[in-house]
Amino acid sequence: MDGTSRETVSTTLKETSMTIKSLGNPFSDKTDLRHGAECGCDSCLSSHGHDKDHIEPHQMNGEQMMERAVESAIVRSVFGQNDIGRRSFMGMIGGTTAAAALASVFPLEQAKAAILDNLGPPEKTDLNIGFVPITCATPIIMAQPLGFYERYGLNAQVIKTAGWAVARDKSLSGEYDASHMLTPMPLAMTLGAGSVATPYIMPAVENINGQAIVLSNEHLDKRDPKQWKGFTFGVPFEYSMHNFLLRYYVAEFGLDPDKDIQIRVVPPPEMVANLRAGNLDGYLSPDPFNQRAVFEGIGFLHILTKEIWEGHPCCAFAAPLSFATELPNTYGALLKSIIDATQYASSPDNRKEIAEAISPTNYLNQPVTVVEQVLTGTYADGLGEVKRVPDRIDFDPFPWHSMGVWILTQMKRWGYIDGDVDYAGVAEQVYLAADARKVMTDLGYDAPDITYKSHTIMGKTFDPATPEAYVDSFEIKR
Repeated sequence: MDGTSRETVSTTLKETSMTIKSLGNPFSDKTDLRHGAECGCDSCLSSHGHDKDHIEPHQMNGEQMMERAVESAIVRSVFGQNDIGRRSFMGMIGGTTAAAALASVFPLEQAKAAILDNLGPPEKTDLNIGFVPITCATPIIMAQPLGFYERYGLNAQVIKTAGWAVARDKSLSGEYDASHMLTPMPLAMTLGAGSVATPYIMPAVENINGQAIVLSNEHLDKRDPKQWKGFTFGVPFEYSMHNFLLRYYVAEFGLDPDKDIQIRVVPPPEMVANLRAGNLDGYLSPDPFNQRAVFEGIGFLHILTKEIWEGHPCCAFAAPLSFATELPNTYGALLKSIIDATQYASSPDNRKEIAEAISPTNYLNQPVTVVEQVLTGTYADGLGEVKRVPDRIDFDPFPWHSMGVWILTQMKRWGYIDGDVDYAGVAEQVYLAADARKVMTDLGYDAPDITYKSHTIMGKTFDPATPEAYVDSFEIKR
């Protein structure tokens, strides 16, 4: 795209991004762009009913919404505020003809592709980004002290948050522009599981691996999960990889996680205290609280979750879909900041520097030694050994759609969602792999050219093409 076209797109988006009221098809004479996307007036309802190309916002994936916003912005720039004139024109010549005519004089497809390009300064520079103080949030946290937000023109404040329910609620209320979230959370929030249904996007994973099952030192003689009947375990949130991995793990050993053990939601910073007090027999938690239990001499690492699923996702960068559509430049700058920081964190050579940067009170509030053991993968296991596992935690921003499908199968398996599930449709709506790929490529990083792959969990292959059969294959389920 040449400089003139890029400037035109940038100007158009900036002038319209805060005033786009409808994501109806701008090439249709049936849609009224003067009304809101969720408008329920008789005119809009009747129009939508006759517009075969009308798609409700909740039915669009993130890329579709971004494309529709660009199309709407360009068409509005041609017709100004005269929506009656636009509808009359589209009715006379047809939307397909109009789109083709516009594309012949304006690089429409390139404009769509340019949404994450450097189109201009962020519309909003002062941002509030929530994080829960765990090492999974490393890219989001380190991006502040190491200058990644500033690099892309942002003044981002990272705000320590007590737990995931608080992070979710502050994000839904608009107090946070974006937030560190668990990878299942934006899926659940989009579907209305555990909260009001609100379209969310997850354009980047924060970390892969990085968790462990910790047991109290009282259970040094109970390394076989079949001995865990009656145990109480902590997980940080219902809609978490921790919950779903723990459930999967014990079920493979014949335990029903809802009958044979008790699973409690415990905020990560409270895990260690509850283990010491005897309120928990163990937990599947994010770090540094697994390593902190060893540091305090009260627990040991039974197993790293990478031994359950090598390369599993855990935490992510997420935001309301409206954030991306209303502030496209800000969204692009923030995504670049996060992906750049994530790639920096992926290098083992940078881990000690990062550990020192994120350990202070306003971030993790942990001894540097504890955080460094987690990030470098050289650690005491609480069983008398020093282990060297460089990828105990790793950082890869690409949001595989197949990972989203697996998470949805476990939500279905354990009764967190019911009925028919459009596994691939929901995963593709929420996990914006195309956005991640584009930014990774623009920044000079390698990115996959596919978005689905098979995964191996405890020796069993998951094929994302057959999710319902996968759910049905389990003997222990709801």
